[in-house]
Amino acid sequence: MKQMNDQKLRTKLKLSVVQRLLEKHRVIVPVPTRRTLVNMCEDGRFETAANPPGPMGWLVYEDSFWRWVRSLDGGEQ
Repeated sequence: MKQMNDQKLRTKLKLSVVQRLLEKHRVIVPVPTRRTLVNMCEDGRFETAANPPGPMGWLVYEDSFWRWVRSLDGGEQ
């Protein structure tokens, strides 16, 4: 099987994983609702793999999610 070394793949997170990470790391308490997270995908706060979402639902790029988390404390935006 040929490996895809010529381009770096970006890890994508389902919204359920985003919710679990927010809860686990206590980023925002209480964790935003699913509707709020969908709104964040729609308005561009999270960079997503597709807009509108594909058959797997919203897929948020992991690096985009962590960049947003850092921005909450006045870090990188």
